[in-house]
Amino acid sequence: MTQTSVERAFDLHDGFERDGPGTYVVTTTPFEGIARLREETVEVTVRTPTLSAVVEGESVAEVVETGWFETLELRLEDTHTVASTDDITPPEIEREGDEVVISLEFSGSPDTSADDAMAIVDFVEGTWVQGIIPGYEYGDPAAGLLSQAHQSYD
Repeated sequence: MTQTSVERAFDLHDGFERDGPGTYVVTTTPFEGIARLREETVEVTVRTPTLSAVVEGESVAEVVETGWFETLELRLEDTHTVASTDDITPPEIEREGDEVVISLEFSGSPDTSADDAMAIVDFVEGTWVQGIIPGYEYGDPAAGLLSQAHQSYD
């Protein structure tokens, strides 16, 4: 099997690790980020926890959880705008149990496909962190991401 130039771009990118034929796992986030190369397209899926999945020591009221998800969903509607390609689908955003699943696909260019996939994952992570509600005690990955953000700010 011949390696495509898009595959080579993902193999050379520091933020991805190959996880089977045409499948790359993101290594720069605690969230599950996967890029799948399909013919002429790249499919990116990012799984994040819901608010209640990372809050420790208390439950999150359903109205708060629903409001949090709806706000996150609105913020993530622009995920596709961070890629350099115009041939990209708006994201599908779903709540599956204790996870939020964001997925979209775009045409893969050897020059930009890996960077576009990483920009999408970074946008999802940053948007998720911005949505953390003060006043709760958080476990990982929220606690680690918040600590990292505070260290970067200092």
